[in-house]
Amino acid sequence: MSEAMWRQQNTEGKISIYFHIPFCVRKCLYCDFLSAPAGKEMQEAYLNALLTETRERAGECRKYTVDTVFIGGGTPSVVEAEWIEKLLRMVREYYKLSPEAEISIEVNPGTVDSDKLLCYRRAGINRLSIGLQSADDEELKGLGRIHTLAQFQDTYRWAVEAGFHNINIDVMSALPGQSLASFQRTLQLVLQLRPLPQHISAYSLIVEEGTFFAEAEKAGRLLLPDEDCERSMYWEAARILEAAGFEHYEISNYARPGFACRHNCGYWQRHDYLGLGIGAASMVDNKRFSNKTDLQEYINSPTGCRGEIQSLTLKGQMEEFMFLGLRMIEGVSEELFEQTFGSSLRQVYGEVIERNIKDGLLYFYSRELRNGGQEVRLALTRRGIDISNYVMAQFLLD
Repeated sequence: MSEAMWRQQNTEGKISIYFHIPFCVRKCLYCDFLSAPAGKEMQEAYLNALLTETRERAGECRKYTVDTVFIGGGTPSVVEAEWIEKLLRMVREYYKLSPEAEISIEVNPGTVDSDKLLCYRRAGINRLSIGLQSADDEELKGLGRIHTLAQFQDTYRWAVEAGFHNINIDVMSALPGQSLASFQRTLQLVLQLRPLPQHISAYSLIVEEGTFFAEAEKAGRLLLPDEDCERSMYWEAARILEAAGFEHYEISNYARPGFACRHNCGYWQRHDYLGLGIGAASMVDNKRFSNKTDLQEYINSPTGCRGEIQSLTLKGQMEEFMFLGLRMIEGVSEELFEQTFGSSLRQVYGEVIERNIKDGLLYFYSRELRNGGQEVRLALTRRGIDISNYVMAQFLLD
């Protein structure tokens, strides 16, 4: 059996669940996520609604085994740990949760202590994602982060002591006033942690409309590294992390062997997922839908706030297969494309692929499969990664 067939067979009947906790201590200056500070009363009203939606949506997932759970935000760790326990208890009671499920939560330093992390571990969470962003306190202040490097170091130590063996660290590059040397220092500090984290997400700052940074940029008050420096930071992260034993498996993500984030890989490989909470997106049986974003509307009717359901056409599925799959460094499988859609990759996208290969942005390669056979894959080149949005946009079919 080929790897493509193995992967397809082993994802049938599985679904991921995403919980959105839209609260934070204060909004970071670059953040355009659906999140905001809120008092305890509002938090509890929302979380009770989230429990209701979780219970009521279970009927939609009877035929599925839940393979991954991800609690994101916002800053999920800003709410009391008992609410996280209640959510996971609800999943176990109303859904078929795999005994090997990956269960993740995002936490920010300054919002957790050793007791809260122990509580998460007892609740069954087995993967933490900790938002460091920078090891430089001045850079953290410039981002509007609430924590210091020392608080991050405390958080990491407590996480290890609580028994977490799968920890991701988020770092950011191309920050205001950041130099290549200061970004290198952040990476080196992460690599000095003991034990080493199992996963590192390294994101380049994107200035999003509607943020404080966007307004500062328009006013000429945001001094960002130039494009050449930003790309130098990106490839320096790849060089340093790969030398330390991390595999660069997705445009912005690195993992030690066996620790790629299963939940996020599910998004890029188009597996089914159910989003719960305001603004949460879902894809189930090639249907995409999202919850509305009004907090009070959600609290009043947690199961009545789903937006329009979009049934993906075959064309839409092909487009997503390509522009999501090409985010993975291994690229997309010719064989899996044909098995999924009944047409060959070159039949559908031959002209686009040829043009981008000629421009040095894509390449085909073969790799050996578990059964000793060969599989042909299409992937971005190094230059293609630098302008990945441009390449991926060409896979939209007319």
